[in-house]
Amino acid sequence: MGSSSSSMNNIPNAQELIEETGFSAAHILRLYERFEFLDKDQRGELRPEDFETVPELALNPIGDRIIGAFFSPGQETVDFPSFVRILAHFRPTDTNRPKDGMQQEPVNSSTRKLKFAFQLYDQDRDGKISRAELLQVLREMLGMQVTEDQLQCIAERAIQEADLDRDDAISFDEFRKSLEKVNIDHKMSIRFLK
Repeated sequence: MGSSSSSMNNIPNAQELIEETGFSAAHILRLYERFEFLDKDQRGELRPEDFETVPELALNPIGDRIIGAFFSPGQETVDFPSFVRILAHFRPTDTNRPKDGMQQEPVNSSTRKLKFAFQLYDQDRDGKISRAELLQVLREMLGMQVTEDQLQCIAERAIQEADLDRDDAISFDEFRKSLEKVNIDHKMSIRFLK
């Protein structure tokens, strides 16, 4: 345990990250090891191309969008605390975690997970998923498996079903409402260090 604790001392903002994200010290340590592994040039930050070496992202049809979610607009690098905060979206919801009135909603809450998923579609960050943005995601996900006409039909139907205010786009509230029956906690959870 002594080596673990001394290693934790080398991790920037470790205790703060544990409290903020709900990750355990062992998770933070493991994520730091993965961060350092991806940081081949030992700069203390990651660039989009560093993420491209992760096979699961390289093979994912929307891997570029997932990688992009790690970076704020105009930001070209991500540090370790930001890396952990993004990954916390994928931590299973901890129903036993104490909640006090002053604490903000956990990063891994259903609402925050939905907001994260929403931004994967809303590439221009205008607060709505346009038909063009939806089509782009469908093209990336389905590729050559379906025709362009089929993609258009899928997008049209999705817009018709979700667009409650009939503005030809999907707002976050409409997105959330359309996914009410989906267990987002299950769909957007990765078991860390089972």
